[in-house]
Amino acid sequence: MPASMADWRSQCPLNIALEIFGDRWTLLILRDLLFKRFSTYREFQGSGEGVATNILADRLKKLVEQGIITGARSTEDARIISYKPTAKGLDLLPVVVEMILWAARYEKTAAPPRLIRHMSRDRASFIAETRARFEPDAS
Repeated sequence: MPASMADWRSQCPLNIALEIFGDRWTLLILRDLLFKRFSTYREFQGSGEGVATNILADRLKKLVEQGIITGARSTEDARIISYKPTAKGLDLLPVVVEMILWAARYEKTAAPPRLIRHMSRDRASFIAETRARFEPDAS
């Protein structure tokens, strides 16, 4: 990942966003983290998307480097890292919700219709509820 503004191919905001999460795996990892509440490598690996282990490890590392997620080692088993979104990562919620709604509007998807209705009818409430799950006092 580029370390400074000079390292991006261009300083266009869309280019920077695409350089950060412009591959299919990164957004699917964010989906699993934000909506399915996955937090460990094993859970992401078992998502059914078929991401290769090296790609998953690389994308998790890049998301941490970009400050979109954090990773903390388990106190019970140091081999396990639990990931969670940062404020920067949670700020992607509206974008991801709009992408999901766009795809559901134009394509047949596996998204539960009830979920799509909830997202569509009250985006702000859905985003607030999702964000609240990651607040320190949320269980």
